[in-house]
Amino acid sequence: MFDAKRFLAEVTSEPGVYRMYDDKNTIIYVGKAKDLKKRLASYFRKNVSSKKTEALVSVIANIDVTVTHSETEALLLEHNYIKQYQPKYNVLLRDDKSYPFILLTKERHPRLTAFRGSKKASGDYFGPYPNAGAVRETLSLIQKLFPVRQCEDTTYRNRSRPCLQYQIGRCSAPCVSGYVSDEEYNRQVNYVRLFLQGKDQQVLQHLVEQMEQASQQLNFEKAALYRDQIQAVRAVTEQQFISNQNTDDLDIIAIAYQHGIACIHVMFIRQGKVLGSRSYFPKIPSHTALDEVSETFFGQFYLQAGQGRTIPKKIITNRQLEQKSALEQLLSQQAGFSVSIQDNAKGKQSKFLHLAQMNAEIALTDQLKQSGRIKERYQALGELLQLPSIRRMECFDISHTMGEQTVASCVVFNQEGPYKADYRRFNIDGITPGDDYAAMEKALLKRYNKPLEPEKIPDIIFIDGGKGQLNRALEVFDKLQVEWDKNHPLLIGVAKGEDRKAGLETLIISKGARELHLPADSLALHLIQHIRDESHRHAIGGHRKKRQKAFAQSGLESIEGIGSKRRQALLKYLGGMQGVKAATLEELASVPGISHKMAETLFERLRE
Repeated sequence: MFDAKRFLAEVTSEPGVYRMYDDKNTIIYVGKAKDLKKRLASYFRKNVSSKKTEALVSVIANIDVTVTHSETEALLLEHNYIKQYQPKYNVLLRDDKSYPFILLTKERHPRLTAFRGSKKASGDYFGPYPNAGAVRETLSLIQKLFPVRQCEDTTYRNRSRPCLQYQIGRCSAPCVSGYVSDEEYNRQVNYVRLFLQGKDQQVLQHLVEQMEQASQQLNFEKAALYRDQIQAVRAVTEQQFISNQNTDDLDIIAIAYQHGIACIHVMFIRQGKVLGSRSYFPKIPSHTALDEVSETFFGQFYLQAGQGRTIPKKIITNRQLEQKSALEQLLSQQAGFSVSIQDNAKGKQSKFLHLAQMNAEIALTDQLKQSGRIKERYQALGELLQLPSIRRMECFDISHTMGEQTVASCVVFNQEGPYKADYRRFNIDGITPGDDYAAMEKALLKRYNKPLEPEKIPDIIFIDGGKGQLNRALEVFDKLQVEWDKNHPLLIGVAKGEDRKAGLETLIISKGARELHLPADSLALHLIQHIRDESHRHAIGGHRKKRQKAFAQSGLESIEGIGSKRRQALLKYLGGMQGVKAATLEELASVPGISHKMAETLFERLRE
């Protein structure tokens, strides 16, 4: 038992961070305090403030404290610890994906493209955008307004005539000489830059000047093109609600909370343009107060920012924050400029806050419905299989094309539905092409032929396939070097129905070797279809990536001694893959970096 009285007698009254541990020495909660002694004493009163605190205190085995110089420093350290240890009783923001940007490259004919990751490529970056869909939308819109190329560099360098984008007026074909001057192309690139910076009026002013200039020179065809471009840009800018009103970076945050589930809807506004919005559903321990949810979200969202997220100059929210001044000070230090948090939006900004609030409430309602449906489906499946509870399920599927680039997928469902953090893919090789049984055996061995943590052992394993696949899976489990309960986990084969139609699946239960045909409206069947479809999607995605990678190598890098640089030299000097295949031995040997001996090897392999 934890001796709270003795601990509180020795703890300091300085500001700092405290970490609570259970009997397994696992951190279960991280908190901060202006006065550590006073804050920690509040946990051990006779009448604690909430059921959550009561549950937390009952499992405390030890507490560590770290003293800081100020409350602001404690705030930063607290969120660093939360990110590192993911404690059970803290509110956790599950947001580990990097944020996409739009990149305008720096080269003779700059390219406009989506970009995600560290900013190593030289050029201008615009964003971040809330998701890839918002980037695709923006790129598609810009393509209709400004004829700047968006094609890959390999395509751009190897064109001999304009592509379809030129034919439909969405690119000026800088890849082929004679279609657009460098001056005109760079003018359009500058329009794109100004447009993405929110300077729509400057773009329109420049276009009007160019139209008038072309008209004075009696070049009415060119003037008409500028006129059409002006109309298109004006039509777009009219849809931007606050464009030209405020060019500051701004985040609008609204929080909706009900039945222990919170939805935080964030609207991203950068340089006067609405880039899009995104809903977040943090993991919240039972009986957590809304104030703690909002305070923790702000800290984690900005202080633990995913790769690429930026801190705006102003944050507008529908919640009053107790640690508002400390957060403002810390965010200002991190950003390098003054950051303000405002909880009383006025004017047009209040309309955006109202819109964000409405979106948060709608998304929360959908989430609550989905959560309710998942619980009903789990309950129905448990009753069907006579299992008292189902904590974890895993499902396997195989994907390949004519036996090539075989990939196996494993998806995981917990009591909340898909648990993507534990999804896995396995590259399968060393088998007869097209042998799905052998592929499934390899996948199961890779996944389970090692000790697993008790909570990672699934209650049910679904095998996408019929009796043959299930029997092979049972043989694999007989050979495994791990000790599990005889009837745990339960293996179930999901055989596709007639004409592969959903709702006609046959379930083959390993325990008792019985077959089940569930009605199409069965909630248990809906859950099985969900995990099976998710496994299928995950397998196909991995297979496509593997196939695309193999295709991108164009057959040359599989030849010993030919790496990426020599491959590029061959394609460049001989005019693409067709030119390489048609080249003579002497022509191959004339390529820089290709010796006569290597040319002979290459010549023979290509003839094969």
